[in-house]
Amino acid sequence: MIQVEVKKESAKFKEISILGHAMYAEYGKDIVCSAASSIVTTTVNGILALDKGSLSYFVSKKGMTITILSDDSTTQILIGNMVNLLKELEQQYPANIEVK
Repeated sequence: MIQVEVKKESAKFKEISILGHAMYAEYGKDIVCSAASSIVTTTVNGILALDKGSLSYFVSKKGMTITILSDDSTTQILIGNMVNLLKELEQQYPANIEVK
């Protein structure tokens, strides 16, 4: 199962951790992992295209951690949209992804 942990301070996103494998299908053929990866990668790339200093991220074999460095409204809105999309994915595949 993919575990998404969302950390906020004063209603602002501060850190998002995405860890694990959805286990919907084998590696390389898992549509839930593919969807989650696409949502996260598109969001991170979009934010960095607007402002390279607005976030940092770390990728490992276990997953990804995103640290939000900016409180600007654009970054916060795009991260919020990413979280909402991951929650929609969770509604469709509750056995494969959990957003906390």
